[in-house]
Amino acid sequence: MTHLPPEPFQPLAQVAQELIHTRQTILPKRLLSPGPDAKELQTILAAAAAAPDHGQLLPWRLVLVPEGQRPALAAAFERALHERDPAATEGQRAQAREKAFRAPVLLLLVVDALSGDGDIDLNERLISAGCAVQNVLLMATALGFGSALTSGKALKSSGLRQLFGLQPHEHAPCFISVGTAHTRKPARIRPATSDYVRTLGHPPSPRHLHHEHHQL
Repeated sequence: MTHLPPEPFQPLAQVAQELIHTRQTILPKRLLSPGPDAKELQTILAAAAAAPDHGQLLPWRLVLVPEGQRPALAAAFERALHERDPAATEGQRAQAREKAFRAPVLLLLVVDALSGDGDIDLNERLISAGCAVQNVLLMATALGFGSALTSGKALKSSGLRQLFGLQPHEHAPCFISVGTAHTRKPARIRPATSDYVRTLGHPPSPRHLHHEHHQL
């Protein structure tokens, strides 16, 4: 028998469960207009503020890339490709530029490793940022939009860091894309809790040992 939380939290828990398990990654090239309107975008962005934040440092920020700045981002993507591969073909350079124009809403996540209390290390700051991003993704899902996280070597390029004004102590882990899902793939099979939950003092099962061996 499934345990449910006491009233009045049962409906809330059921909605949260459905929302969490409904969210899936939609590739940015499949995220089309219309995107969130101004009110919906504000709702999505405001969800990030509910993330855990040890010391109330706000060690992360979200940078919106408006349409007018997409060409500059495209140029930064192309320069980053050239830095990695000076022999890249025109087709490869065009593909790098095109990535800047995907999805109606594009955000860059930036994490500050130094501001505020120096005893709160980078790992805690990254966890806070990750929670903020998940809140954004879940709120986008709740409003009927698709979303995705994308990363890559370009995020560490000098041109992109310069475009976003990143300081040496700031990290850019990923972009967040939001828009209307043009197509969706079947939802992937989620791992079972037995795949990622351990009990202190209990040895892992043979299945866990086999799984961990292949993940090294």
